[in-house]
Amino acid sequence: MNVIVIIQARMGSKRLPGKVLKKLGSTDALNYCVKRCSKIKGVSDVIIATSNLSQDDAIVQWCKTYNVKFFRGSEEDVLERYVQCACTYNPKYVIRVTADCPFVDYEMASGIVDFIKQQQVDIVDLGATLPRGLAVEAISYSALQYIDQHGQEPRHREHVTYYAYEYKDQFTRATYQPPKNRLHPELRITLDTEEDYTMLAAVAQHFNDPYIPSSEVIKYLLEHPEIAALNAHVEQKPVI
Repeated sequence: MNVIVIIQARMGSKRLPGKVLKKLGSTDALNYCVKRCSKIKGVSDVIIATSNLSQDDAIVQWCKTYNVKFFRGSEEDVLERYVQCACTYNPKYVIRVTADCPFVDYEMASGIVDFIKQQQVDIVDLGATLPRGLAVEAISYSALQYIDQHGQEPRHREHVTYYAYEYKDQFTRATYQPPKNRLHPELRITLDTEEDYTMLAAVAQHFNDPYIPSSEVIKYLLEHPEIAALNAHVEQKPVI
């Protein structure tokens, strides 16, 4: 079964421009994300999907430097970009990741890949709320194509899988139960603001290892609440 990872990445963040190429540890945030996605068992390719805007030339150059596959498409129609990127690889499933998740949980993602191979459903729901920035989304390519055809509202085009959660009954689904030691939704392990960057930089400096298990990151933050507090007040932007 062909399973690929597509990482959406762009330089044009409003709250933290250029965030995906900001220094993290001895490398940068995008390298953390790509390295960790490459550790997901059962996937055949990891591709970065960026935009055609000139500001994202830096991401393309990064991909060429590190020999990472990439695709360029619409900046605003992220769903279209995803579907066009995926069609080149003819996958059965796509694992969706965003580049603002430098500590994406590759161990749990490997479990989700095993899960979809057993369940053969359109989309996998998570049975618990996790720290923001650790989870991946698993969706069939056929479901992505269906969403591309039917999801025409701006929120559907910007947020790739949103239609599948808004119209749940149109898709076959199964629920994956994350490990209990991941169930800390109070933690924010994502990169969207300067406060997020300060927190993540502290974590990266402590471990100095892009492959540190996400469970160890959670444990460190629970043991060092002063680090977790650096971005605990940041509010996630609403979808609509």
